[in-house]
Amino acid sequence: MSPITLERPPLAGCILRVARPTDQMEAVVAFYRDGLGFPELTRFSDHDGFDGVILGFPGAPYHLEFTSARGHAAGRAPTPDNLLVVYMPDARAWSRMIGVMRRRGHEPVESFNPYWDREGVTYEDPDGYRVVLHQGIWPV
Repeated sequence: MSPITLERPPLAGCILRVARPTDQMEAVVAFYRDGLGFPELTRFSDHDGFDGVILGFPGAPYHLEFTSARGHAAGRAPTPDNLLVVYMPDARAWSRMIGVMRRRGHEPVESFNPYWDREGVTYEDPDGYRVVLHQGIWPV
């Protein structure tokens, strides 16, 4: 157990960017942008040999970044348990998101860990990484 402190933790208030490479930039961007609804914030080309796209909601403390390095293969997800989990407390918004994913041609996959199938739906992106749409809140 951590000691109680009155200081603000160093990472509190920071922005989290999850960055990963892809060999299928446009397909991956379409999955997260058009399917899951993350707006495209910016795109860059030949930044020290890297191309990339950053997705996220303006003002939100998190972003998703997808990059490709010229001459280097990124490959697929190393395991079926590489997850991005989105907790969605609003059941109607969750149902609408499931409908959007289906209309965009994304069908659910069985989760590697059966816990995620009990209150959520798992999708696999074009690189084999998975996203769980969990209906509920994270009980902190």
